[in-house]
Amino acid sequence: MKTSLTRSMLLGSLMLGACVAAPDTDTDSTQALDACAAVHIITARASTEAAGEGITGALVDQIIDTSTQSITRASVSYPATLGNYNSSSLQGINALKAQLTAQVQSCPSQKIVLAGYSQGAHVVLDVLGGGQGGSLGTATPPIAAAISSHVTAVTTFGDPRHVTNQAFDLGTSRRNGLFPRSAAQLQVLSGFASRIQAYCDRNDTFCDSGFSTQVHLTYLNRDQNAATAFVLGKIGG
Repeated sequence: MKTSLTRSMLLGSLMLGACVAAPDTDTDSTQALDACAAVHIITARASTEAAGEGITGALVDQIIDTSTQSITRASVSYPATLGNYNSSSLQGINALKAQLTAQVQSCPSQKIVLAGYSQGAHVVLDVLGGGQGGSLGTATPPIAAAISSHVTAVTTFGDPRHVTNQAFDLGTSRRNGLFPRSAAQLQVLSGFASRIQAYCDRNDTFCDSGFSTQVHLTYLNRDQNAATAFVLGKIGG
């Protein structure tokens, strides 16, 4: 595992920093809409991306542009670093738990959408299913059901905790990721299966324990339209 993590850190240093800069989007959840829009999208960015939504912001743009509903957006504030991955991902999990709880308490009738890329995918799914454990450190419990019940749709890309043959898996992956989830965590996530689409493709360095950062970086090129359609279907257009 130490070898895999070292490899992922070395490759990851070139990862999303080499991407085309993400669109400059306003992630202020207040925006110029009512305080409680019909839908709220929270995005957890990938490792090494600048604060904000990162490249996943393009997916959020498309959802907002094609939806008939009022939508607000926000991003998870966490380090998204690779050099201290365990600490960074844990901070992301804790930050999203607090953010999601506050959002549900403020807008209890709102439909919540979660999106995550790479380390952000790890964060999003660990919040719902319980996280960390093993080489990642002390396991964390899933967020309370009273909060997670407000999550209407989840879409993730390149999750390093990917495990094959889950009902919510999409893509061509045939191997587990660098930090596969435990059976107990997967059991909890199975309860969200109809609300999750988790993309992982063959040879992805992180979610498929492969050797291609190019595969890892280009999910939106392949899957953005499908992910948009999924989310729209779940939120009601």
